[in-house]
Amino acid sequence: MRADLRPYWVKKAWLRLRDTWTDYFIRPRCASLGPYANIMQPWYVTISGCNITIGHSFTAVGEPHARVEIGVWGRGPGEGKVTLGNGCLMSPGSRISASDEVFLGNGVMLANSAYITDSDWHGLYDRIDRNPKPAPVRLEDNVWIGDRATVLKGVTIGCNSVVAAGAVVTKSVPDNVVVAGNPAVVVKRLDPDHPRRTRADLYADPEATATFFDAIDREVLADNRLGFWLWTVVYPRARNDSK
Repeated sequence: MRADLRPYWVKKAWLRLRDTWTDYFIRPRCASLGPYANIMQPWYVTISGCNITIGHSFTAVGEPHARVEIGVWGRGPGEGKVTLGNGCLMSPGSRISASDEVFLGNGVMLANSAYITDSDWHGLYDRIDRNPKPAPVRLEDNVWIGDRATVLKGVTIGCNSVVAAGAVVTKSVPDNVVVAGNPAVVVKRLDPDHPRRTRADLYADPEATATFFDAIDREVLADNRLGFWLWTVVYPRARNDSK
C-alpha cells in the first residue's frame, strides 16, 4: 500500500467533501442510509429505485472503471426493496438488482464484481415479462461473496458462509460452509465454534470505531508536509524521496 502523504487536515477536508457529496446525492436516493457511511468516491456509486434501506457503517468502494450499483426495478410503482444491515461492504463493481426483495444481514461482504439478483428478468420463452412468482434472495449475517461470484433468484445463504470466487449460486446454502463452482456446491465446512472476527464486530460501536481510525490518521499523518505533498501531486516520482 502506498503511503498517504497528505497532511492530516487535508485528508479531513477531503473526507468532509466526500461526505457532503454522499449526503447531497446518495442519501436522498435511499429510504434510509444509516450514520457513519464510508462511501469512497461516491460519484462512482449508483443508487436507483425505491425502498432501499442501508444500516450504519456502510462501506462502498466506487471506481471509475467499476461502479457500485444498487437498484430496485419493482413490478409496479413503489414495489420491490433492498435491505442492507449494519457494517456491510460493497467492493468495486459489485451490484445488487432487486425485482421483489434482496436482503443482506449485518457484516455481509461483497468482493469485486460480485452480483446479486432475485430475478431472471425475462423468461426463456416470454422475453417481455418476468416470472410472476417472487423469488427473494437473503444473505444472513457475515456472509462473504467472493470476486465475480453470482447469487441468483430464490437463494438463501446461511450465517458466516463463504461463496468462492467465480461461483454461481443457484440453490440455498446452509450456515458455516464454503461453496464453489458453477453451479455452486459445498466444498468445505466451517467450525461454528471457532473464534471469528467480523465486520459486525468491528462496527458494533460505530462511534468508537470512527474515533479509533481518526486517531490513527492523526498519528500517521502528523509529520506530513503540505509543500512536499503538493510536489508529489505535480511530480509523482518525488514520492520516491519519501522512502
